[in-house]
Amino acid sequence: MSSRCAQITEVGWSKDLAITALEISTPPTGNQIQVEIEACGVCHRDLIDRSGRFKFIRVPITPGHEAVGRVTKVGPDVVEWQVGDRVATMHRDFCGECEACKDNEVSLCAGAAAVLGLLVNGGYATHMVAPERCFYAMDDNVEAKQAAIFHCTLGTAYRGLTRFGKIKAGSRVAIVGANGGVGAAAIQIVDRMGAYPIAIVRDSFHHDFLMSLGAAEVLVDPGNTFHKRLSGGTANIVLDCVGEPTFNSSMRSLRVGGKMVVVGNIVPEKASLNLGYIITRGLQITGSSGASRVDMENVLRLHREKPFHSIIHQELSLDEADKAQRLVRSGGLRGRIVLTP
Repeated sequence: MSSRCAQITEVGWSKDLAITALEISTPPTGNQIQVEIEACGVCHRDLIDRSGRFKFIRVPITPGHEAVGRVTKVGPDVVEWQVGDRVATMHRDFCGECEACKDNEVSLCAGAAAVLGLLVNGGYATHMVAPERCFYAMDDNVEAKQAAIFHCTLGTAYRGLTRFGKIKAGSRVAIVGANGGVGAAAIQIVDRMGAYPIAIVRDSFHHDFLMSLGAAEVLVDPGNTFHKRLSGGTANIVLDCVGEPTFNSSMRSLRVGGKMVVVGNIVPEKASLNLGYIITRGLQITGSSGASRVDMENVLRLHREKPFHSIIHQELSLDEADKAQRLVRSGGLRGRIVLTP
């Protein structure tokens, strides 16, 4: 059987993604499952992969770690899924045996490495085959283009804010890069939890969109001075969805004892760090990885109670995968671009 897919055939941007037919194992072997893809999101990490910033990328490779679909075939060792189940992707699988997995922190697993879009073909395709632990259960009634991006947007925001930010009602939370997929999701999570979401973006064009998602206020700033302009004082939590360009201003937006959660890494440059400032103010700076299955159960529970707003910037066909990545690279989007086969 063949899957129609978009592939990175060489790292970098001089060559477009190739639309091709890829033979896949039928039936799947071992603990793998075959999934017929309904939709797949285009994440900024896909651009990092394509740029070659992860030196272990296997080329050619099909990008995409934000997919949703139905299980069509299962390998002989599969225990979690049956044909017909609706599933969505995690970033990678987990071993189930290491210390992190035993603590239910599967996002920090040290014993598995089936990373979608880097070492295993991902969701820019009509079908994909991957280990069963690369997936979590998705509700049947969530629209495909929204379901595809749940894990990497809402899941990432939820984990960062709850596991590391320790958000509580009344917390002032600054969301840096709030117009992107994770930022737009974070506004809704913060609002849902009774906290105070401050959306920080570079362009006033996003103001009405962010307010409609539940932002309490929107601060427009080039990215390095917003800590001087927070109208109601400093923040308990900063969720930085950008990285080095905003790192210093994000850190200085925290009140004493505040928590900064970093989920953005859009440029390769390293951030500089004033250790004395962190020490004397008792700040906590943490990186947050992808959501676990437990996190996603909580996100889906919140969605069932009150559906989250869709944060789809644009829907494109699989044939337009290269165009989609270049649009993400140009910046300024509102939420995610999603590909449909």
